[in-house]
Parts: sequence; structure tokens; C-alpha cells
Amino acid sequence: MKSLLGIGECMMELSSMGDQLWKQGFAGDVFNTLWYARALMNNDSRAAFFTAVGDDENSKELLSFVESAGIATTHVPHIKGGVPGLYKIHLNGAERSFSYWRDSSAARQMMQDPSKLWDAVALADVVYLSGITMAILPDDAAETLIKGLRGALKKDAIVVFDPNIRPRLWISEERMKDVITRTAAISDVVMPSFEDEQITFGDETPMATAQRYQALGVSQVVVKNGEEDTLFAEGDSYRYYPVAATTGVVDTTAAGDSFNGAYLAEYMASGDIDKSIAVAQRCAAAVVCNKGALVAFELVQAG
Repeated sequence: MKSLLGIGECMMELSSMGDQLWKQGFAGDVFNTLWYARALMNNDSRAAFFTAVGDDENSKELLSFVESAGIATTHVPHIKGGVPGLYKIHLNGAERSFSYWRDSSAARQMMQDPSKLWDAVALADVVYLSGITMAILPDDAAETLIKGLRGALKKDAIVVFDPNIRPRLWISEERMKDVITRTAAISDVVMPSFEDEQITFGDETPMATAQRYQALGVSQVVVKNGEEDTLFAEGDSYRYYPVAATTGVVDTTAAGDSFNGAYLAEYMASGDIDKSIAVAQRCAAAVVCNKGALVAFELVQAG
């Protein structure tokens, strides 16, 4: 049985139901990816989540929700006095923006005892994390993760990283670029979004993005580019995958997260890149036609 471990944050989510009504849920980029991976996993794969939670009722509800999706939380530390972070989704048509309240999020303290993370990592075949994971950690914790992650992997396990660049989470652009680059350098697979990379690193094309990460030693790069072709790069091989037109788009929240989760579920099952990208594109297309970060398993599976 293959195991996927996600390292990151899950927050309380408020999404608009119209008429000034708001629905409370739970979401966060790495957790979202695990959600979609779990929805599409076969019986030979499992998913686990490493984060940190508090000791309040919201934290208990958060863990219960994660576990109800079939995602293990065995190694999650509980921080005394901690609480989950909170964010609110604002929609302008299908495009979204966010307001965050996460300064006191327990997830920022997930590296308080690094041995808990290393124990979780040692059980995984695929370890997934994001630029948001790195951004919310204190500097010393981020350094500990970068320096220790590969040493905790079991034989033949891989690290998958989505830079998921969110400038306002970082103390400076210089720090952001440095940590993202060094985290990518310890990863086997990087799954960036071209628009973010273009704005941050000045890449002129998806190919430039792929080659920049390859130059760090990354084995495989999957460049997402919205409605434009997805690019897969490995060694001297570069393949473009057209994205089918999608009608009925209502909310682009978690488009990239769902792509990543579906890709990893299929890749863990078959190792087939073509099939993995096709499944990922279909999943993302289904997700953007529904509101909120998490779409019900049955709708994802039907898509």
C-alpha cells in the first residue's frame, strides 16, 4: 500500500452563500490536495496529514472533519492554547480573493517537536508540501524542515512541492524566493503555477519555469497554466497537454490544489504521466464549477 503525506495547514473557511450568509468549513492548500487525492485514490493508497492543532472545540471539529474524509492524523501535535487559522473567500464573478486571520494559527507551531514530523515522513512513499507550508513557519522551523526532510525519507520515497506563491505571507520578497528555491531543490517533483512564477521570478514562458526548477536538480516539473496547456518536463523531454474548455465556472478556489491531488492519486496508482495529467485536468475542471475549496467526493469522482 502506498502512502501520501501532506505537510501544511488546515484553516476554518467562510464561503458566501449569498444574502450575507456564510458557510463554515475547513480547508487549506495542502489539505485540499489531500482531499482530492483521497477522493480519487484506489484501495492500494492511503493519505495522511501532518499539521498542528490547538486544544479548543474548533480544533477538535477540524480533526474530526479531516479524519471523516479518510485522511489519517496520527502524528498531529496538539498545541496548548492554540486555535485554527481562519479565512474568508470573496468572489468577483468566478475569481476569488481572501481575507486571513492566521497569526495565532496552531499550524505555525507544527515543528515544535520535529521528531513527530520525521516519524510521519518515515511512513510515506510521497511527501507533499507547499510554499504556504514554508511561509507560515517561523524561520528556524522552516530551516529545520529543509535540512531534515530528505534524511527522514524512507528508501525510494519522493518529495513533491507546489511553490504556491503568496507574497503577503512572507516577511520579504528576498526571503520568499530563497526559501521557495531551496525547498524546490530538495524536491523530486515540483508543480508550480506559471502566473505566480512569472510574476515572482520573471519567467517569460512555462518552459523557462520548468528549466529553472530543473537546474536545481528537480527530476520532474509539472507547470500548470490555467486554461493554457499544462507542461510536463523530465530531463530533455518536454510535453504539452492542452486543457479542454470548461463551461459553467463559478469559483476557481482550489483549482490548482485539486489538480495536484488528482495527479498524485493517479501517479501513485499507475505511474502513467499522460493519464495522471488527464485525470488532474478533469478534476480541476469539475472543481471550478462548484463553490468552495472542497467539492464532495461523488462530484469529483463523477467528473
